Amino acid sequence: MKVTIDGQAIEVAPGTTILQAARMIGGEVVPPAMCYHSKLKGSGGKCRCCLVEVAKGSEADPRPMPKLMASCVTGCQEGMEVNSKSSPRVQEARKSVTEFLLINHPLDCPVCDQAGECDLQNLSFEHGKSESRYIEEKRTFEPEDIGPNIQLHMNRCILCYRCVMVADQLTDDRVHGVMDRGDHSNISTCISKAIDNEFSGNMIDVCPVGALTDKTFRFKSRVWFNKPYDAHRDCPTCSGKTTVWMFGNEIQRVTGRKDEYHEVEEFICNGCRFDHKDVNDWVIEGPREFEKDSVINQNKYFGKVDKVIINTEETILLGREEDRKKISMAEIPLDANNQKS
Repeated sequence: MKVTIDGQAIEVAPGTTILQAARMIGGEVVPPAMCYHSKLKGSGGKCRCCLVEVAKGSEADPRPMPKLMASCVTGCQEGMEVNSKSSPRVQEARKSVTEFLLINHPLDCPVCDQAGECDLQNLSFEHGKSESRYIEEKRTFEPEDIGPNIQLHMNRCILCYRCVMVADQLTDDRVHGVMDRGDHSNISTCISKAIDNEFSGNMIDVCPVGALTDKTFRFKSRVWFNKPYDAHRDCPTCSGKTTVWMFGNEIQRVTGRKDEYHEVEEFICNGCRFDHKDVNDWVIEGPREFEKDSVINQNKYFGKVDKVIINTEETILLGREEDRKKISMAEIPLDANNQKS
């Protein structure tokens, strides 16, 4: 089937959603997603961040869809034309959804361990507003230990249900879920029972915000101070393929490997995540590559760096070619010996 998104056409297989098709194209046409996770069955359709405008339904029925559609649960049709970032209507809707998600979410990024790799932070950076119209009191909860290594900060939760789904689909004895209804809904265990199954740590990895935090890493360091490396070990429980986050020669935390959309590629066990923080426990494969710009990979040589050239008229710099090179940073690398006071 041929689908066009923001003027870019692509052939997709039947059953492909608009979001999946957009990710095949890549770039700015990809809608943001907070609840969808490709490895979790039944995810998507809850956060409404990925709304798109379907300008043409299909070749058989070319009428536009009257409402904005959630791209993560809307299937592609032959000849469908979709407007994502190019639509002012979509942009306004995403701003409204971002404002709604931030109604109860506290702006505690300076003390939140998720800062720097938070999907809501990225969403609000692009679609957020500088002021809030919400004057009512935010709902608040006390932090809750839901396991020996996991702490729940319900104040930050956006009810994406990812943690519930990963517990439901990876384990046989899920003990937490969504309590209450409506604006009282919250994630918790019914009788404050500790979550102690072997794959419970994956709830931290799939959480798009800082609601579920790793107690072994809390307040230790910011992610952009750590150097992420792909590593593996022989593990009888899981694949053993992880990302270790190092500060110097110390492993400060271990996570599952994530793709450019922050989705976990392979789920790992709690043994790999919490119990093996010694460098000798791992075979370090090399630096973790990032395909998507983020604060984590700034000033690290992972991505392709384009040569910076500033073209100027020679008369502006009195015709001196060496001065033209000095203002082109790629031409003259930083050298302490050449610096002048």
